[in-house]
Amino acid sequence: KLLQYAVILLGFGLNISQVFAVGQSSLPVILSTISISLIVAYLFQRFFALDTKLATLIGVGSSICGGSAIAAASPILEADEEEIALSISTIFFFNILAVFIFPFLGHLLQMSDAFFGTWAGTAINDTSSVVAAGYTYSPSAGDLATIVKLSRALMIVPVCLIFAAYRYIKSKKSSQKTNLKQIFPWFIAWFVLASLISSLGFLPAAVIPYTKFISQWLMAMALAAIGAKVSFKQFKQAGAAPLLTGAFAWFCVAVSSLIIQYFF
Repeated sequence: KLLQYAVILLGFGLNISQVFAVGQSSLPVILSTISISLIVAYLFQRFFALDTKLATLIGVGSSICGGSAIAAASPILEADEEEIALSISTIFFFNILAVFIFPFLGHLLQMSDAFFGTWAGTAINDTSSVVAAGYTYSPSAGDLATIVKLSRALMIVPVCLIFAAYRYIKSKKSSQKTNLKQIFPWFIAWFVLASLISSLGFLPAAVIPYTKFISQWLMAMALAAIGAKVSFKQFKQAGAAPLLTGAFAWFCVAVSSLIIQYFF
């Protein structure tokens, strides 16, 4: 529940009009990278015989917005604490690397601020890491990267609805008694409502930093509780497969984002 409340409060920090304005130009990159990440996660799940929920969470976290996307998808997928902890730990590991690697590569390849901002916004998993890498490069790159990242975060909504629909159809085929109201991710609806309230100016701008802080605090508290239930033994038992899945998904997202920007 704490993860769901954190996602809802995250919505207050999304200004839909600003996100859509920038998101239109970066939409092809965003959709392509999300598709690639989910496909890679699926292929690695089949190759390593990885748990389906764990692979899906790693794919979602790599393609959309890290821990927030995993927090949003996990209740719909009915993932347990171990799967959530493993997927988030995998994503956070590559978030840390991205903060150091992306600005270095950006300067090495002599990227413009706009190019780097779009690349960072579409290829780095977590919002905090996007902000850190973007503003390390330049202030204008940081501004653009943040907006691109927020437009990418909105993809939580359709992806979670697709997961919910898949789960409902699957339950119907297996003749299980399933209530659509129970499966539907209502917290995603509240997330959209929160972003609309903020975008229409019903929420004072001075309040938004506090909603972000409470969202981060709730997510940190929930993840600490999940982490307390997971031991290093479980990570060892999972082996290298989750880390390799996350690494290759992240690599494919970063490279495909570069290719699409260069050639399209």
